[in-house]
Amino acid sequence: MLYFITSNNHKCAEIRKLTDIPIVQRDLSYPEIQADTLQEVAESGAEYCYPRLGEPCFVEDSGLFCDALRGFPGPYSNYVYRTLGCEGILRLVSQNRNAHFASVIAYHDGSEVNLFMGEIRGTLAETIKGEKGFGFDPIFIPEGETRTFAEMETEEKNLYSHRGKAFTAFISYLNQVR
Repeated sequence: MLYFITSNNHKCAEIRKLTDIPIVQRDLSYPEIQADTLQEVAESGAEYCYPRLGEPCFVEDSGLFCDALRGFPGPYSNYVYRTLGCEGILRLVSQNRNAHFASVIAYHDGSEVNLFMGEIRGTLAETIKGEKGFGFDPIFIPEGETRTFAEMETEEKNLYSHRGKAFTAFISYLNQVR
């Protein structure tokens, strides 16, 4: 069993589809620091949550990095999504639509925090497309695809996604140390 500390049911559903290991979602309402990297944010979350839960646990932080905006919103994606939304990002980006999604999983085993990263390059759609997924999924088209993440079923999105790649690296690590 693995404890995933998140209030985001969508993230937990995606992760559960990637493994047979039971994933227990816990919302510890930890303070998400504002930092310049996803690694700092995720590591801080894991360090906060482990002593409160008293069990090995992991947190995940992800962000959309737009080339035209020099990596913005990056680690500030959650705030930017809540304030500007997909429409706001599309208004800010006109010519260079290249972007990438990145994800960092921070796993605290009781003695240290280990980080696992995943990334997917792609482009921003011209308009919002799709009803599935969450966050910036309706505007992100992964490299090699013509559809946004929000137009894909979870299983298909997981084949491409930054979160899927980070979690696969995490599970590979667990299989080696267990």
